[in-house]
Order: sequence, then C-alpha cells, then structure tokens
Amino acid sequence: LKSHFYNTCYHPILNIFPERAIQLRMHELQPKHTKLKPEEVKKLLEKYNLSVSQLAKIKADDPAVPAGCVRGEILKVERKDGDKVNIYFRVVV
Repeated sequence: LKSHFYNTCYHPILNIFPERAIQLRMHELQPKHTKLKPEEVKKLLEKYNLSVSQLAKIKADDPAVPAGCVRGEILKVERKDGDKVNIYFRVVV
C-alpha cells in the first residue's frame, strides 16, 4: 500500500508526480557541466602540470553532475560572469 501510494501521489514541494521526477531540468542559471573526453583530460593535466587528485572535487550525486558520470571522471564547469565565461574543472568522487 505504501509503495502504491508513493507512486501515485502528487509531491507538493517539487510540484510534480514522482514518476516524472527524472524529467526535471537544471535551472538556466546553473553553470554548464560537461564530461571531458580522455584525450581532453590528458591535455588538461599536462598543460597545468596537475594530477587528478589535485583537482577540486564534486560528488557523484550532485544534481549538476551529468547523468552517467562515474567516480574519477573530469567535468568542465562553465560559469557565466557578465560577458565572460569562467572555466573550472572538477573530478567526480
């Protein structure tokens, strides 16, 4: 009964039904998070003479992390500041 009730009830805070929760999108002010390809990661680490452990971290369950990201992958975060875009890198933990 509890699971049936949960699956069919309206969620007042999220303003959605639970079965549609996966369809939520990021807010337009949320910085863009993109997963880097292995060759891009290699170039990044060589360019700045870094190791993966020296990068800032982001949790895998963070809502901003793109779907399918696993631990150890590198994300490029693009934050808009007026007319320019600041780029940051994070490793998924």
